[in-house]
Amino acid sequence: MLPQACARQIGDSFADYNAQFRAVTRRAPARFDDRNWKASQADAVERIELYDRCVNGTVAALKLRLGDSTHDRELWRAIRAEFSALIAPLPDRAFSKTFFSSITRRLFGTVGVAPELEFVATELDSLGEIEPRSSQGLESTLYANRGSLQLLIEDLLGDRRFRSSWRDLEKTCSQVTAEINAQLGAIGERRTVESLEIIRPVFFQFTRAYIVGRLNGREFTRPIVIALKNTGDGILVDAVMLGEDDISIVFGYSRSYFNVDLERVNDTVLFLRQLMPRKPVSELFTVLGRAKQGKTERYREVMQQLARSADQFVHAPGERGLVMVCFTLPSLDVVFKLIRDRFPYPKNILRQEVLDKYHFVFRHDRAGRLIDAQEFKRVRLPRARFTPELIDELFSETAGTVTADGDDLIFDHMYIERRMVPLNLFLRDASPEDAERAVIDYGQSIRDLAYTNIFAGDLLLKNFGVTRHGRVIFYDYDELCQVTECRFRELPEASNDEDEMRGEAWFYVADNDVFPETFINFLAFNDAQREAFLRVHAEILTADFWRQVQERLNVGEALEVLPYHPKRLRLTGAKP
Repeated sequence: MLPQACARQIGDSFADYNAQFRAVTRRAPARFDDRNWKASQADAVERIELYDRCVNGTVAALKLRLGDSTHDRELWRAIRAEFSALIAPLPDRAFSKTFFSSITRRLFGTVGVAPELEFVATELDSLGEIEPRSSQGLESTLYANRGSLQLLIEDLLGDRRFRSSWRDLEKTCSQVTAEINAQLGAIGERRTVESLEIIRPVFFQFTRAYIVGRLNGREFTRPIVIALKNTGDGILVDAVMLGEDDISIVFGYSRSYFNVDLERVNDTVLFLRQLMPRKPVSELFTVLGRAKQGKTERYREVMQQLARSADQFVHAPGERGLVMVCFTLPSLDVVFKLIRDRFPYPKNILRQEVLDKYHFVFRHDRAGRLIDAQEFKRVRLPRARFTPELIDELFSETAGTVTADGDDLIFDHMYIERRMVPLNLFLRDASPEDAERAVIDYGQSIRDLAYTNIFAGDLLLKNFGVTRHGRVIFYDYDELCQVTECRFRELPEASNDEDEMRGEAWFYVADNDVFPETFINFLAFNDAQREAFLRVHAEILTADFWRQVQERLNVGEALEVLPYHPKRLRLTGAKP
């Protein structure tokens, strides 16, 4: 029977994708043991590209099998029903449904949603509305206190198996115990830690491994994340984090995805949601490497918010961009971005180049400083929820992307990302102390991007945002490039007064030439903010700093950008 055969083919294709996904993920412990960070980065790219490759292969195979019946909607209704029955007993069924929907959307070019042909996000098994509970399928280990916290930590760390040995495990256990006691004491928590519940698989991300779980006492729990570093001379603990904010940064939407081999992803997401209740489910799926499921959950979040709210889409706060039209729903913490049909002067870039840059960021190590922009196609939203001013701009500036269809607007292409406060607006309203912290972190953001071979290009404050944790993140990618592609130069000295007074460069400037000492001229700091920036980050304004970074990148050095809060570093003498 054809519907059953097609359903089985799609089920087998998803199983093959999932097996390949987990096979790449399982390389992570060996990469950590071997300190093979280049291979780790290559694995991350391979895993990201795997989904589209498997979907495209399945679509091509189904076209060959179905021939003239490829677009028979009645046939696909039957295939959908057979597939639903086929996956009923499986864990993480939503992943299989999302895979099925990806196939039908590509076959039919679905606009909005087609419930008869796909599994609509709003009908998938919901995690976002589930109250915190114990997950029966969670792959975890419970360590009970056998008389002291130190013995508990010894049980935990001694149970972590790597080919590399620990570097003084006894001392490490003592230091971790002292750090936990210090952090609990700082918040006035004096009750005894009775147990640790730890997710059994270790979480790997570039050069670090993480033990993730929670510590339990009588009538209290705290999240715990322990960061591990392989020094080459042994493994040591690099940080201990018990605060929700610190842990949320580790699992942040501006970080690269974890490699963690999970049998039941849903149950892990439920557990992580208990540790970080303010983090959307969509971001938890995404940071675990399940980016397509993260998109499905984000779409669900948007649709649910539209159903339970009455506010309208409006222009996003901040200056209007020359490349993107940005709008937001005030009651939802995301921004929607559309590429304009035309880019006014001085922008000199093509639409495809913008798409390529966003795709580059999607595959690149974001290092906590580049926002994860999720790409959506053929999205349908109710026209009545848009302000007249926004509709006017959409039809005048993005007519190639936006069309009207009855009571709806159809968006052929858009990006959705978390909303932040634009840095220029933040500095305008912040206290002097908060402004100084943001200015210094802005400089650190530029450094961190450089260490991951990213030059932001346009360093204007309006292109950076401030998160609820006070971290400064870059989100405007149209002029982004790699540090190794640039030529960083000092400004030549003028040979006469006439050259000095010219309004434009009197010397030759190539397309890839960058003059760091001019950066400060474009940054709208007040005197106090400018002084703070120069006090901490003056070397960013020198060509020598950038050339040194280039040299380190060109010889293959892995430059680390850690997600820890600074006060959580160097428990055992590790370098930050």
